[in-house]
Amino acid sequence: MERTVVRCAEGHVFSTASFPMQQAERLGPGRLVRCPRCARLRSAVPVPVLIGKQ
Repeated sequence: MERTVVRCAEGHVFSTASFPMQQAERLGPGRLVRCPRCARLRSAVPVPVLIGKQ
């Protein structure tokens, strides 16, 4: 199962396996997920993963 790194509206970064990646034009990339840090449903967006950044 693929995991996605996301950032919630409060700025917490975490990974989730349940982040639906289908992109609806009117909704954009954000989804509601339960943040493990603040334990609330928050809007979250995928975090761009930088590979090999020095």
